[in-house]
Amino acid sequence: MKMKTRRFFIWTLACFPLIAILAVVSFFRQPLTIHARVAEDGGFMPDIIKARVGEPLSLRLISDDVEHSFALGQTDLQPVAFQPGEPAEIELIFDKPGTHTFYTTTPSSLNFWRMRGVIEVSGEGETQSAEPLLYIRLGLELDGEHESGEQHVEFARQPSAARGAAFANQIPAAILTSDYYVSHSPMEAFEELRGEPALQSLNDERIWDVVAYLWRKNTSPTALVEGQRLYQVNCAACHGESGAGDGQFADEMKAIAEQNNAEHGIQAPTDFTDAEHLLEAKPAVLQGLILRGGMGTGMPMWGSIFTEQQTWGLTAYLYSFQFEYPK
Repeated sequence: MKMKTRRFFIWTLACFPLIAILAVVSFFRQPLTIHARVAEDGGFMPDIIKARVGEPLSLRLISDDVEHSFALGQTDLQPVAFQPGEPAEIELIFDKPGTHTFYTTTPSSLNFWRMRGVIEVSGEGETQSAEPLLYIRLGLELDGEHESGEQHVEFARQPSAARGAAFANQIPAAILTSDYYVSHSPMEAFEELRGEPALQSLNDERIWDVVAYLWRKNTSPTALVEGQRLYQVNCAACHGESGAGDGQFADEMKAIAEQNNAEHGIQAPTDFTDAEHLLEAKPAVLQGLILRGGMGTGMPMWGSIFTEQQTWGLTAYLYSFQFEYPK
């Protein structure tokens, strides 16, 4: 009996360090709790999180008021919804160092887009150096007025990319390039095509069909589907599902804009169904505004959240409020 007791005592002493190590590991693997409140009451807390390459990061998401969601920029993670009394737990693993923005896709209040935080990932791995943004390389001004042509835009029917494709072989090669697309507005393309000898027999309606073809040629069905998804999740709350600037927060934003009566500050959401406004905008300018945001106008900055490919898909989708693209 004494021998058995002694063996048990020795076994316990031998295993104690292992038990202690497991207990410490278990402690440090406890999920980090993030509380969420509407933006006006604090947003995400904490809003700065540290992580390391290759090490699991466990998060426990708790809502203190209404339903929220947790989304992580430039990753494949789908937004995770959580409600008061129903916490959600997720685990993240990063394969390279960098900074990721987390945010909400749930329009819980006018300033829901301010609910953001960052995960700072340290460790070994390559980090890509950022190149100058396209609108900067092209020398374009984001905050200036869109260049307006002399042509008044009023469509009897929506310009059709399918109808415009019939004249594809009459379009000058220089206008068919992606470089032309990003640096010119649809209005500028219309005016240039209007002066082309090969297209002189076409009326204005047909020329606009050709412009629609050019804009559709510079995107893809996949990009348009992704652009539509991003728009509905992140933009429709202000700009409206149909792009008419009539989202759920539009009236509140208009009231603030009228009350302030200031050049800078919260502004009414852009109406993408306004032909003259949208068709005077260059794709590189729209993409730049998506990346940078509206500088205090209420338009959020998406550069740290969307990938470059996503910003171009969203840009292309905005023009679909004016042009009819094949399904």
